[in-house]
Amino acid sequence: MTIKRLFPLRLVAVLWMVLAFWLSAPGAAYADSIAVQRASLQSDGSGWSLDARFDFELNSNLEDAVNKGIPLYFTTDFELSRPRWYWFDEQPVSVSQSIRLSFQPLTREYRVSTGGLQLGFSTLKDALAVIQHVTSWHVIDRNQVQNGETYTASVRMQLDIALMPKPFQIDAVNNRDWNLSSDWKRFTFTVTERAK
Repeated sequence: MTIKRLFPLRLVAVLWMVLAFWLSAPGAAYADSIAVQRASLQSDGSGWSLDARFDFELNSNLEDAVNKGIPLYFTTDFELSRPRWYWFDEQPVSVSQSIRLSFQPLTREYRVSTGGLQLGFSTLKDALAVIQHVTSWHVIDRNQVQNGETYTASVRMQLDIALMPKPFQIDAVNNRDWNLSSDWKRFTFTVTERAK
């Protein structure tokens, strides 16, 4: 009788251990994430520009979607804030830019476009390399910051499903394969001199 009672308890204990191991498996939570490798601000003459490097790969479903002609939009967000003891944090800058990745079946070419600029690439890897490297993006005007003050700069990138065609937005909300984003990368920025 005691052996029969112990067997279900042992089975439950083993199932809990298997579940705990599966949930804590390395890489499981980060399989579809974007890593911010580095981010910095450079003076550009009228303020400061962001240079940032992101690392990610498209999972098979996202790659398949692009190859079938569904455009993907990657949005980079940048914020600048400064704490104030007497009120809410000051946030002089909050900007975003989106980059569109698409595939043209007639020319067998991947296209990366933002604003009026459009570049063509023969491989998906080359197109993603451009998206992963944000360079010389003007984010701060010199009149938005005060000389000598220290701010917290924050940057992130995400696959922006809100910019996709409506039928795909509905599917993307319920599908984990469409979740691709980074955490906020934060770093301090001290205004030592105004851009000239």
